[in-house]
Order: sequence, then C-alpha cells, then structure tokens
Amino acid sequence: MDSTTILFKRANIVTGWLAFIVSAIVYLLTIEPTVSFWDCGEFILSAWKMQVGHPPGAPFFLIVARVFSLFSLGDQSKAAMMINIMSAMASAFTIMFMFWTITHIVRRIVTRTSLLTREMIWPVIASGFIGAMAYTFSDTFWFSAVEGEVYATSSLFTAVVFWAILRWEDEPEPSLTGRWIVLIAYLMGLSIGVHLLNLLAIPAIVLVYYYRNNKPTTAGILKTLLFSLLILGVMVFVLLPYTVKVAGWFELMFVNGMGLPYNSGLYFYLLLLVSSVFWGIIYSLRNGKQMLNWALTIFAVILLGYSSYATIMIRANAAPPMNQNNPSDLFSMIYYVNREQYGSTPLLKGEYYSAPVIEVTRRDGGYIKEGGKYVKYERNRYEYDERFVTLFPRMYSSEERHIREYEYWGEIKGKKISFNTSGGRQEFVLPTFRENLRFFFRYQVGYMYLRYFMWNFAGRQNDIQGNGNVMHGNWISGIDGIDSVRLGDQGSLPGEMKDNPGRNSYYFLPLLLGLMGIIWQYRNDRKSFWVVFVLFIMTGIAIVVYLNQYPLQPRERDYAYAGSFYAFTLWIGMGFYMLYELISKIVNRKVSLVASFLISFTAVPLLLAAENWDDHDRSGRYTARDIGANYLNSCDENAILFTYGDNDSFPVWYAQDVEGIRTDVRVANLSYISAGWYIDMLRQKAYESDPLPFSLSSDKYKPGQREQLPVVPKMTQPFGIKELVDFAGLDDRQAKVDITGRGDYFNYIPTNRFIIQVDSATVIANGTVKEYQRDRMLKSLVWEYPGNELYKNDLAIMDLIATNEWKRPVYYATTVPPDNHRGLDKYFQMEGLAYRVVPLDSSGTKSSDIGYIDTRTMYDNVMNKFRWGNASDPSVYLDENNRRMFSNFRRMFGILAYGLATEGDSVRSLEVINRSLEVIPTGKLPHDYYSMGIVDALLTIGEEEKALEIAGEMIKSAKEYLNYVVQLDLLRRYDLDYVIGINLQSLISLYNLAIMQGIDPLQEMIGEDLDRYYNEIYGMRGQ
Repeated sequence: MDSTTILFKRANIVTGWLAFIVSAIVYLLTIEPTVSFWDCGEFILSAWKMQVGHPPGAPFFLIVARVFSLFSLGDQSKAAMMINIMSAMASAFTIMFMFWTITHIVRRIVTRTSLLTREMIWPVIASGFIGAMAYTFSDTFWFSAVEGEVYATSSLFTAVVFWAILRWEDEPEPSLTGRWIVLIAYLMGLSIGVHLLNLLAIPAIVLVYYYRNNKPTTAGILKTLLFSLLILGVMVFVLLPYTVKVAGWFELMFVNGMGLPYNSGLYFYLLLLVSSVFWGIIYSLRNGKQMLNWALTIFAVILLGYSSYATIMIRANAAPPMNQNNPSDLFSMIYYVNREQYGSTPLLKGEYYSAPVIEVTRRDGGYIKEGGKYVKYERNRYEYDERFVTLFPRMYSSEERHIREYEYWGEIKGKKISFNTSGGRQEFVLPTFRENLRFFFRYQVGYMYLRYFMWNFAGRQNDIQGNGNVMHGNWISGIDGIDSVRLGDQGSLPGEMKDNPGRNSYYFLPLLLGLMGIIWQYRNDRKSFWVVFVLFIMTGIAIVVYLNQYPLQPRERDYAYAGSFYAFTLWIGMGFYMLYELISKIVNRKVSLVASFLISFTAVPLLLAAENWDDHDRSGRYTARDIGANYLNSCDENAILFTYGDNDSFPVWYAQDVEGIRTDVRVANLSYISAGWYIDMLRQKAYESDPLPFSLSSDKYKPGQREQLPVVPKMTQPFGIKELVDFAGLDDRQAKVDITGRGDYFNYIPTNRFIIQVDSATVIANGTVKEYQRDRMLKSLVWEYPGNELYKNDLAIMDLIATNEWKRPVYYATTVPPDNHRGLDKYFQMEGLAYRVVPLDSSGTKSSDIGYIDTRTMYDNVMNKFRWGNASDPSVYLDENNRRMFSNFRRMFGILAYGLATEGDSVRSLEVINRSLEVIPTGKLPHDYYSMGIVDALLTIGEEEKALEIAGEMIKSAKEYLNYVVQLDLLRRYDLDYVIGINLQSLISLYNLAIMQGIDPLQEMIGEDLDRYYNEIYGMRGQ
C-alpha cells in the first residue's frame, strides 16, 4: 500500500469519526430529556419492562433500548432520556457511515482514469463531510434522531448495509468477499426486528453485486433489478410470514391431529428447521457446493437475526401489563406479525371507494386456543361489484371524509352506474382509471412524498400538519416571488405563521447542490449512479406505492422516506466535488478547495443548522411526560380512565409503566377495547389496579363474535344496561335476528334507550358524589344511544360500567371525541383533563361544553397537582402537538375560572387566570378562540382592563388570519373552513359578549369588520 493510500485511509477514518462526534454533540444537545408524543411512549415503556407493543413489533430495537435504559442506574425518570440517547448515537453512527459511503463513491470515480494523488485526498474528504453534515441538520433525519423511536436505528441499518456492499465491492481478495455478503444478510435479519424499511436496500445491493461480477448490459441490468425485486418480495411476503405460518401447520398437526400439548408442533418445527439448515451447511462444505453453502449460510444468518421475534412470544406468555394482541401462541403471533388488526390495503388489485357490496361471506380468520385444541374462527369478507374493481387501486377507503378528499385530489367526475341495493336502486360513481392515477400523482406522490422531499432540500412552511390547504405544512423556498405564486401573498401572512419556528427557508440551495451531484455522478460513473438512484427510488416512490396511503393521515409521514432523503444527500456530497472542479477551472486547486468548501458548507449544512435548530431543539421539554401525569392526576383514587388516541394514551401509559405515577388508575383505550385480547388484558391486575370487571366471558368477545349488534326496536322503555349486556351475550336463537334474510342470525339490541340504577351509598362513600352535591343526585341515569347499531367496543364499555356498579370512579379523557361518549356526556363532570361519570342533574348549572364542573376538585387538581413540562420557558420549543394540547389547557383554565367566577369566588378565579398566563405565555401561544373563557371570567369578576387586553390580542390574531384568507382566491381557500370558522367565531363571541355587557371599547375593536369578513368570505351579511 503506497503512502498516498495510507494517508487517505487515515484522513478518511479520522474525518469520519469527526463527523460522528459533531453529529453526536448536536443530537445530544437537542434530544428530548423524557418521553415524546406519538409512539415514543409506547416504545419506551415496552423497552423498559420488555413488554409487547403494537404490531408488528420491534423486538431487536426493544432489546437494545432495554440495554441503554439500564444506564439510568435505577432512576426511572432518566430511562426515556437514555433511550433517546440511543437514537442520537444511532443517528450519529449513520452520519459516520454516510461520510464513508460518499468518500468511497467519490474516490472510486476520481481514480477511474488515474491513481489517487495527494491533491485528490482533501476534495474527496470534503465531499463526504459536506454531505454528512447536510444530512445531520436535515429536517426529517434530525426529527427522528432526538426521540425514542425506531427510525433512527432503522436508518443506521440502511447506512451500514449500503456501506458494507461498497466495501465488498472494494475487497481485493475474492476469498474474503463472502464474509461481507454474510454480514449484510445478518444485518438484514437483525433489522427486521427494528423496521422493514432496511430491506428496501436489497435492489441496490444486488445491483452492486451484478456490476462487479458481470459486464453490464441493458438487458442484464433489467433482469438483475427484477431478480432483486423477487428477492425483496420473497423476504417480505414469503420468508417472514411463512417462517411462522409453517410452524403453525406443524402445531395444528401435533395439537389438533395428534392430541399433543400446546407448542409441541412448534418445538418439533424449530428442531427440524435448525437441524436441516445445519445439516445442509455441513453437506455443502463436504461436497464443495459453494452456491448451496452460500444460500444456506445467508438463510441461516437471516433467520438468526429474525429470531429476535422469539422474545415477543416469550414476553407475551409472561402476561405483562402492556401485551398488545397477546401473541402468546403461534396463531396469535401470525396475526401479530402480519399486522392483521389494521386490516389490509389493496395494492395490485382492489375495489374503489364507491364499490357497492354484493355479498358478505365468512372467511377463515385464524385459530384461538380453546379446550386443549386450536379452534377456527371466522371473519366477514366483502365481495364487491366487479365493475368497481381495478388494477393498481389508489382510492379505496369508503370513509366519508376520505371520499371528499378523493373527489378533490382526483377531480372525480367518473361514470354513474345504477345498482340494486336493499334500499332500492341507487346510483354509484365509478372513478376512471385516469382519475385514479391523478390521485396517485397529485396526492400520494406529490403531496405525501415530494412535499416532504422539498421540506428537506428547499424549505418548510411551518410545523403545522398539512392536509392540502395553502397555510399548513407546505414546502417553501424563502423566495417570496415563487412562494406567493403557489401559496398566496407571503407578505400578508398572519404574524403567528411568519414567526412559526418551523418556517425554514433554504432557497433551493441543498436541492441545487444535490442536482449538481446527480449530474456529476451520471457523467462520470453511470454504474454507481444507477446504484444510488435505485436506492433513492426504492426508499421513496416505491414506499409510496406500497403504503397506498388514504388522505387525512393522522400525522405527517416524512419519517418513512428518510432513506430516500439519505440517498439524495449522497448527491449533495458529490455536488461539492462538481463545484470544486468548476472553480478549479478558474483558480488553482488549493484555492478552489477552500472556496468550494466555504461556499458549500455555508450554503447547505450551515444554513440547514441555522434554520432548523430552533424547531428541532427539544432540550428542556417535559411536556409529554407531564401531560400524561396530568391526565392521571385528574382522576380520583382507583379510577378507570377511558382514553382514545395515541397522544392521550401513550404518555399516560409511560407515566405509569416507567415512572410509576398513579398506578392505581386503570387506563382503557377506546380504540382497542373492541379486541378480545385487550379485554382479557384489562381483566388482569396491573400494578395497584385490580382487574376490571366484565360479566361476559372471554368467548363472548372472541374474534368474529358480536362485532356489530344492530338496534332492532322492540321496546320503548329504557333497557337496563346490565340486562342489555346479559341479553347481548346470549347464544339462543331467540336473542338473535336474521338481518340479511339469508338465515344469518346475529345478536341484536332491542332499543337504543338505556338506564343504569345508582347505588347511592356506594357513590357517596367513594366520592363520586360529594356531600355538597347530594341534593342533585339522581336515582338512575337514562340516556339515548346515538346510532343504529352497537359495536363490540360499545358492548364492552357497557359491560364494564354495568359490572363496576359504581365501585370505581369512571372517567373519560377530555380529548376523547364526542362521538365516543355514546350519549353519556350529559352525566359528565369536569375535574381537570378528564370528565367523571356522575349521577348528577346538571340542568341549570353552568357547564363546560359538556356536563358539569366540579370547581373544588378541579381547582385542587389544576393548581396543586398539575405540572406543565417547562412550557413557559422561553428557550423550550413547543411544536404543533404541544401547542394544540396547551390550547385545550387554556380552554380548561377558562372553564374553571369562569365556573369559579359564577360561584362568586373571584379570588380563586383570578388565581386560575394568572396561573394560565404564567403557564402558557402569549409569546408561546397567541390568544385565540380558546381564550374566550378567560375573557368571560375576567369580565365577570370585574377585571375589565385585563379582559380587554386579552380580547384585543384575540381580535388582532383573528383579523390577521381573516385578512389573509380574504385575499386568497376561492381555489386557495380549500380546506380553510376551520381557520375561517374559529377566527370568525372569536369575533362573534367577543362581539356578542360586548353587546351583552355593554362594553363599547370591545365593540369598537371589532367594528364593521365582522360584516365585511362575512361578505367577502361567504358572500352574505352575517347575522
């Protein structure tokens, strides 16, 4: 090895580690010191106690995260931070391997026609450093790097396997090349236990293998790519599911066929599988069958990596508090790994959203344990009119809100087709295939991929989730002329939008440098160009095709495409080298190196760091943890708390499972409670919470049973819910109806009016009814269920409430959508971030939007028990999720303050208002409609000056938004109904308040603008 090569290797290694150190410092400085929102809470609590999270699981991630959590040294409050550090370190290692990947590619390109010289070394190193630092500070990757989620670790696997195949390509000794392939296969196997995204590197890896061993031809390349897709398909659709499914066949044969104990077939299968692979490897070695040896060795190491999934079954059998799907046997494991609880998404062929159902049949749903055997259960299968079935279906969801979006993005006109239904002849709109493709390109490719791509390489409008309107979540460039053409006049944006920390402008500079890299690589080495291009496509557009996302996703999905942005950033590094070569034509190479480095570093990594730091720095933020604790501390002792979504469940579970906060409260997620496994999980004791009481046995809730219970009116008087549950649990024909007319009998409900009796002694003894509330206590609760059918989750909730018999307090989180209150909300009592179900007559009382306010309990909770996660600290960044949460908290403060004010307690009302202003300063969250309760309370207690100050801020904010909207054309006002409505409502509410209380200054602040906004937006005069 010559001295130049030695120098390059040393510089390459040292600078690679320098890139690691820089990125590690950045991420460690900006990690969230505790749990984050979304899935992070679930992953952290699953790792902390090796519990079973949502399908398909991430067992290897959890194992590594568990190791990192041990560095908390017993301090439970530090466990989340340790796992966040794991993500930071994985991300820093990703940057290091990215650096080495870029330098490898660039070095091979520049030495194709000449030997490596000392003059070449530093431009190559600089290319790697520019690219690595650009990715360090990129929007999507930085977001994942500072939280305890799987995507940072998944990115590391992608970076390592891609680097490894390039190292294999560089291996001079043919006898040693096999070890790199085996390493890659093993890493692929391990990565399955993190996320399947890493498998998308397979086509690029196979292409590198082809280029080294063959003289490339167009036909050869196409065949190689098709073969690589076949390998990928076999991995995803054959190897992973059928490794478990085949075990299931053996299990059925041994248990059902031979009468042997559970798991006997599994043990035999594992023994057979391991011994067969072992024998095959020995046979191939003894007989010199190299290809067979390679194939079996690769298969073996992939299985070895995949074996991390065994921990899922092992831990499920230990019945931990978090045990999603309870994959304790092979068949529940198959259900778990295949993510069957989420349903299936059509990919190659399927129905349009408007397809009429022509038949409902029963299909095999799987097997469950029962009486020493495995018993088959069935699920509904829907058959659709063939005219509405298409290849490559992109618009398939029949939810009304999704259909509206399909019609917008696809510009649906379609073809009207008449069809006979049970309700008579109806017309259905059949979209054309062109409209199907229009939705694919406009929404799935354009909005759900290219928008995210531009976030990273052009600029981002703000941190607010976008659903297609011009105000939220778009990409921008920072060049007003360009942005205004697309999104409306940027100079008239509301102040809150202009000052949004997530408004980042890169002026297309990262994009331009990346495009230069594409041109440079394509011109100089088409082989390596196609390798990077395939990686770029497979981790980008290919994911778009596979995910087939419906509109109105619950959150932004840019993290899914991090691999594609990784590939493009490789080109940013190469773009530096093109710039270096261009400048070298004007000045000498040393000057060119310095100039091109300063230009590139300033224009891309430094610009990205400067723009992105404020909205990626999560240091000092404890909001998710404290909000979870606040939900729990809203509840009385030994309560049952119903939650609904990710962000009102995962932080709560984290607070209990990791930090041990209020483990007496039992949290029941309404999204899960329709599943039999979840009901069984709630029947178990968890920490200090006794099992939840259900009267119906597990077999009544098993899959395929009582999924829907139609309301068939057969009685007019209210039906006691205990009797209702008993009736719904009957298997007698008399308790069922044939609703299809084909002899298919289903359980039903004879009325939608229900009643539950109140045990007065119990509700007084456990504090559900306070002494000062006894005069309003009811003897029974009567309500009407809003719907024509009950679902299994409704039945389970009624079973729980009836069987509980008022012994444990029952709460609904304030974030549970009203539709899920199922008519009970008139018996809600607000006590903080939760409504308590109480047998009280709330008529004639001042309510929140729902039910009654217990100001005494709520004051104690809010003022003495709640924590706010450093939200008031000016240096702590509150993203959209946090701001939305704190808007609700401001509303909560207003409700409490107004409730106290109406009771004549002006002192405590003002205390609550002052606390709200302290906790949620205007600089963090401008006053808007959610401050209405505070203004109302201030006026009620005579604090008119302070009320007018806050009202003035509300009016200013509302007018800024409405002024922006009215200057938009009608097309650009799409999906701005909420923005328009809530800001108009601010003005209307304040105006009405001013009239009612005779406050002239407040009326003058609103003036004639209200009518003007109505006329300009709706074309009519407001009433």
